[in-house]
Amino acid sequence: MRTTTDDDPSVIPIEQFDQLREAQAIIRREAEALLALAGSLDSSFCDAVGLIYRSTGTVIVTGVGKAGLIGQKIVATMASIGTRARFLHPTEAVHGDLGCVDSNDVVLALSNSGSSEEILRLLPTFSRLDIPVVAITRDDRNSLARQSQIVLQIGHHTEAGDLQLAPTVSTTAMLAIGDALALILSRSKGFTEDDFAAAHPAGTLGQRLKPVHELMRCGDQLRISSDSATVRQVMCELSRPGRRSGAVILTGVGGSISGIFTDSDLARLFECRREHLVDEPISKVMTINPTTTGPHVLLAEATRLMSELKLSELPVADEAGIPLGLLDITDILDCSSSLTTPQKTAHVQASTSRSA
Repeated sequence: MRTTTDDDPSVIPIEQFDQLREAQAIIRREAEALLALAGSLDSSFCDAVGLIYRSTGTVIVTGVGKAGLIGQKIVATMASIGTRARFLHPTEAVHGDLGCVDSNDVVLALSNSGSSEEILRLLPTFSRLDIPVVAITRDDRNSLARQSQIVLQIGHHTEAGDLQLAPTVSTTAMLAIGDALALILSRSKGFTEDDFAAAHPAGTLGQRLKPVHELMRCGDQLRISSDSATVRQVMCELSRPGRRSGAVILTGVGGSISGIFTDSDLARLFECRREHLVDEPISKVMTINPTTTGPHVLLAEATRLMSELKLSELPVADEAGIPLGLLDITDILDCSSSLTTPQKTAHVQASTSRSA
């Protein structure tokens, strides 16, 4: 039996085998429960989707203990992808928070046993307000199920672990049902990537969902020249201090993009002993008809394009091919910083106005 060594830290000591075996069994039990749940879904799920979709109010999610924590996650998922939702703690509800509930709402109540006292004492109020209740519970024979309009059964499950007491398999099943509800509702409502970006403006995900025009270099940071100028003229006339793009966008007759010439292209002229070309038209050495993107394309899509084509610079143009900006690979690597400036916004608005 191999043991852990400094040279091979990935080898598992024999005393850890039992822990890994038990962990694998726990995960398999939860996975098997999810497969069984997927196979048992029926028209009640579609009824729940339809009820929430038609509602003009909010999805009020409630649950106590571990089920309540799962409920909070379901609320977060729904809210992030187009369904208004909020969590109502059962204890706080009877101390005033029931005031947030409206007759147009739908209640999503989570309880494995269906007999949680904290949940059951809320049901008369929901009934009086004529608010429909969707229950996520183990079967349709418990108290919660009998007082709910729709029952989503997760089935009877033996919890994982030696004691089989802590909610594990049952809460995993509840979460899966909640995820399915949230995602199907999102699709039914036509929720788009743009909607998702609007709801997630911060963090790495939010940055990837920004449109290119919020990150592209433009204004004084952009180098644009006629493709009839010589390499020397372009390099000298467009030389400026401070942050600038690593490429020159070349335009032809009419001002549309005809090529691109990078600092690396200039270096290669000297490396290949072709320095005599610096006094020739840059059109002779530029990359003709370069790949471009539009200002409203999401950064994630532009990044994928640059990765596939191994591009360090990507010109941004309008529908007529008129240059608006340039996306530089270093901008993507630094996208966690503040990306939008008044100068950029003004430049994009002016460019859009001109193209219109």
